Amino acid sequence: MSYNNVKQILHGGDYNPEQWLDCPQILEDDLRLMEEAHINTVTVGIFSWSTLEPQEGHYNFAWLDKVFDEMEKRNGYVILATPSGGRPRWMSQKYEEVNRVDEYGRRHHHGFRHNHCYSSKIYRNKVENINTILAKRYGHRKSLIMWHISNEYSGECFCDQCQENWRKWLQNKYKTLEALNAAWNMVFWSNTITDWNQVVPPSPLGENKVHSMDIDWRRFCSDMTIDFFEHEIKTIKEITPHIPVTTNFMAEGHSTNDFIPLEGIDYAKFAKSLDVVSWDSYPDWHNNFEPVSKTAMKTAFIHDLYYSLKNKPFLIMECTPSCVNWHTLNKSKRPGMHILSSMQQIAHGSDSTLYFQIRRARGNSEKYHGAVIDHDNSNENRVFKEVKKYGEMLLLLKDIKGTKKQSRVAILIDWENLWALKRENAFCRKNKRYFQTLQEHYNYFWENDIPVDLLTKDKDFSQYEIIIAPMLYMIEAETMNKFKDYVKQGGKLVSTYFTGLADSRDVLYIGGWPQQLQELFGIKVLELDNYFDNEYNEIVYQDKVYQTKQYQSIIELHNATSLGEYQKDFYAHTPALTVNAYGNGQAYYMAARMKDDFLHDFYSQIANQYKQKYVICDQEVSVQVRFDDQYNYCFIMNFSEEEKKIEITKKSTDIINHIDIEGKIILNKYETKVLRIKKDTMFNS
Repeated sequence: MSYNNVKQILHGGDYNPEQWLDCPQILEDDLRLMEEAHINTVTVGIFSWSTLEPQEGHYNFAWLDKVFDEMEKRNGYVILATPSGGRPRWMSQKYEEVNRVDEYGRRHHHGFRHNHCYSSKIYRNKVENINTILAKRYGHRKSLIMWHISNEYSGECFCDQCQENWRKWLQNKYKTLEALNAAWNMVFWSNTITDWNQVVPPSPLGENKVHSMDIDWRRFCSDMTIDFFEHEIKTIKEITPHIPVTTNFMAEGHSTNDFIPLEGIDYAKFAKSLDVVSWDSYPDWHNNFEPVSKTAMKTAFIHDLYYSLKNKPFLIMECTPSCVNWHTLNKSKRPGMHILSSMQQIAHGSDSTLYFQIRRARGNSEKYHGAVIDHDNSNENRVFKEVKKYGEMLLLLKDIKGTKKQSRVAILIDWENLWALKRENAFCRKNKRYFQTLQEHYNYFWENDIPVDLLTKDKDFSQYEIIIAPMLYMIEAETMNKFKDYVKQGGKLVSTYFTGLADSRDVLYIGGWPQQLQELFGIKVLELDNYFDNEYNEIVYQDKVYQTKQYQSIIELHNATSLGEYQKDFYAHTPALTVNAYGNGQAYYMAARMKDDFLHDFYSQIANQYKQKYVICDQEVSVQVRFDDQYNYCFIMNFSEEEKKIEITKKSTDIINHIDIEGKIILNKYETKVLRIKKDTMFNS
């Protein structure tokens, strides 16, 4: 069976029976408890290579056969992983080249996971061999619905093979040394390259101050990751063309109070190789640095990003029903939060809630990571009961699987732009905060229940009425012209400080701010000023005074209209916010980094008409909509610590409680209501 034919939301997660083969009663209990919790899907094989192939060329599939047999008895589903994320020790011992080399030239020993060399021909051959065997053995099983390729790709390698591939990658891109030297501006500091063998990766042992080189290295590492993935799926696609493939994308940043997409891989580019996008969602709920609603906003941003990458439903491949084991402080989810956070996944476009893990491990680093089945092996503990209750709710929501979302607002996101901003030492090393700035602009729309897509510059702009493109530091003529066409046709474009300083090589534009941007925005950017964290300027906008922070562009007004002016410093009374009528649309330029109060008031002026009117609520109650040809499915979620009074203005059906509902109701702390509304009453686009 293909995933595309599954008619219900997937509920389950990572299952590791190989860790319990000496405990047959535990394996029997697993099946009983999974059935009780309405688990319909297991993901198996992720780190099972040493069990599948304990010695080179000697295989053990009996335990995995049994997983398929038992799931098929229960009409369940299997997501089968390729095991390349954790190779067996015998391979690292016999074939040293499969181990990565770090930036200091040190070959690593076997250890941890996902530390293989992407270039190693031996490793690629070994991966192809085990994947071929798995595809031939299990590709025909009716319970197999998807391939989970490896696990949480990340990292880089500096070995000789990777360095040779790095040179080939550059030769393919630049063709000649002259072109490479020009692109990297290598005349600077007498860096001119005269032989391809002189080209080595940026490293603390050598050159690490050539910014264009560093951007290309990031591109190369991302491309090598995708190339390894493509190698993994080649045989699988040939043997099982009807079974889709995915791999689990990530988010990061808990130690810095952030929660943002993984920075090291261009996921927009990677997503093109996937049939289905999936990701591992581990927000830091109940922290001590922000309200629950702020954590929910950051999480919603990433959900919307992973939906937008293919503009279709994604999967949550991992989340936890309780706690994790790797935050600085690992706090349990409070009662109700598991269901609320899981409903948020579905509301923003996921067709699954899959956990890491089904049963807690009994040893090593993940023995205290949350799980459906705890060490007590009981169905009576709080977490299991909440998972079971959620599983019962999902049975009632099966019609939502495959439904869509639609947005009229988009925020532009660009991984290469992130890499360039982080690499740039000028202005301030620590506070570029590109992804975090996108979240700050996203916040107004989340609080006001206006759906947003996260857009890459290669996508079609025409379906959006507002596009927000903050801090687009690297920009090419093609994108500038695309912006001009978009605005000319009636779109509203919002851009900010840091936009348009460099081209895709991270080389600055000669002659100042690009002419295309001057024409579009009706201004010229003259200078970028930078403040310490305890400093601020002020701007006046619509008779209110707002504080700036960190960055202020100094601009010269041409054809644009000034909407707000600076009040301090040597550029007092010069424009800080402008709008330019261009064709049938408007181009806004926000010259300074602004706080939430300004962003709220500004976006309320240009986007207020996109608010949905079906539910009247406050900013801590999130309303998200998915739809099919007949119905809108409205998720109303209370991300606050108290009950909320809300008003539902149209008659609808509460799917979970089997009642019709309209008017004023109470939404309890952490409660979610899922409403079904006939299509002609709302969002009929």
